[in-house]
Amino acid sequence: MISISTEAQAHFVKLLANQESGTNIRVFVVNPGTSTAECGVSYCPPDAVEPTDMRLPFDGFDAVVDEESAPYLEEAEIDYVTDQMGSQLTLKAPNAKARKVADDAPLVERINYMIESEINPQLANHGGKVVLLEVTEEGYVILQFGGGCNGCSMVDVTLKEGIEKQMLDQFAGEIKGVRDATEHTAGEHSYY
Repeated sequence: MISISTEAQAHFVKLLANQESGTNIRVFVVNPGTSTAECGVSYCPPDAVEPTDMRLPFDGFDAVVDEESAPYLEEAEIDYVTDQMGSQLTLKAPNAKARKVADDAPLVERINYMIESEINPQLANHGGKVVLLEVTEEGYVILQFGGGCNGCSMVDVTLKEGIEKQMLDQFAGEIKGVRDATEHTAGEHSYY
């Protein structure tokens, strides 16, 4: 579920040495499965462990994960990196914003997972997002842009050179293309 590098484990052991005996770490996700999901790590004193919590044993401590966060922490990685700017703990949880779906899940679920885990984080850098409206019987993915993408002059490039290429590659043989259903010339826009 969660991998913690040797360097991060050593860092946690050092931090936990100054805490109450029996204290472990808690790894969690706030607002899991949403676009506002945030991951975190905190101290977990012995009296804060719930019966439904999962305990993952590491070298010198356990990582405690609550039942709600667990599915969103699949494939999470914690590392402790040192560079010329100093040292920092990093936590990467690729499934925090969307629960990982099985490879044989329905096409709509797999497309939504890709949108939430890969596409929307990229678009969020520009204040944008996209939602799946439907997959047509002919095999076209119909999307609607929002936020900074609504009315953006580069939306066609984003759609064809970015999103469509990614989707056609990932869902080869299952979809024929991607289309935009957004009305970019009416209403309130970010760039007009």
